[in-house]
Amino acid sequence: MAKEDGGQMSVVTALVRGAFLVNAVYADAGRAYGLTPQQGQLLCVLMMPGPTGMGELGAKLGLAKSSLTGLVDRTSRLGFVRREPDPEDRRAVRVALTEDGSRVAEDFYAETCRRIDDLPSGLDAAERGQLAGLLGRVVEDNEVPVVFADPA
Repeated sequence: MAKEDGGQMSVVTALVRGAFLVNAVYADAGRAYGLTPQQGQLLCVLMMPGPTGMGELGAKLGLAKSSLTGLVDRTSRLGFVRREPDPEDRRAVRVALTEDGSRVAEDFYAETCRRIDDLPSGLDAAERGQLAGLLGRVVEDNEVPVVFADPA
């Protein structure tokens, strides 16, 4: 990534602008499915096996309880998620994809993966591997929770 003057961007600038780029993909892909970027992220997280507790969802998505509750409420009204009792704690609920939600999540996930995979199209295979390796180390070193499964 080069700056407008031909020099190399700093790591900070490249990561922040890269995050904006990925967020724009989420927003654009989400619009095609009537989803906000946050709803798309929620659906992708819920693709992991089984219903997920609100506390775990909040931690993965980096949302406070009230924000997560609103997100789940809005996504539930679309018919994509449902709340169900937690079998281990009567006071808690878990969130799961509905049948429609599973279909939308799979389609949204595939479209988002395709669009993100196209972002580094100017890189050759070795450069793409290097980029994936370096970003993967940053993610692992910072213990980022699994919020998006590696495409098969």
